[in-house]
Amino acid sequence: MNKGMREGPEPQRGAFLSDVQTLRRRAREHIAQGAVTPGYHADRGVVLKLLNEALATEIICTLRYKRHYYSAKGIHAESVAAEFLEHAQEEQQHADQIAERITQLGGEPDFSPDGLSSRSHAEYVEGDSLEDMIKEDLVAERIAIDSYREMVNYLGQDDPTSRRLLEEILAKEEEHADDLASLLEGMGSH
Repeated sequence: MNKGMREGPEPQRGAFLSDVQTLRRRAREHIAQGAVTPGYHADRGVVLKLLNEALATEIICTLRYKRHYYSAKGIHAESVAAEFLEHAQEEQQHADQIAERITQLGGEPDFSPDGLSSRSHAEYVEGDSLEDMIKEDLVAERIAIDSYREMVNYLGQDDPTSRRLLEEILAKEEEHADDLASLLEGMGSH
């Protein structure tokens, strides 16, 4: 045997630590909490606040993209409007996913129009021209990217389900920002 090697079975990396009886007992405790088990370590109040802010952001972005879709005018309007509509639909899907996660955590998704813009990280800016609309959407995407990145870092391992959801949305927001930057470049803007 090589020097420094231990005898006996090696501990398995990532071994399952809870025995089945403990898991079964824990599952029956606080059953009304649904998906929130004793293994959930995040501050639910903070997570619900962050998710409701993300929900407001997605709703505002959906509304802004829809406005831009219907308001697009000019030589590039048809292709740009199609991009606005696609982004609006994806932002609405994000809002739905976030609202579903809020309810899984025992919270109430806040769809109230009162205070929607103050809960949102992104702003609702209409833009005067097609180029302005693209720029405002790109600014909003960049805000969402940084917001989601900070939320992902905050959640860490304490709420892996919410973290993964936000990581997926973050990836889509990065794609949106890249699309918009390409549109601006195609229009000759920097």
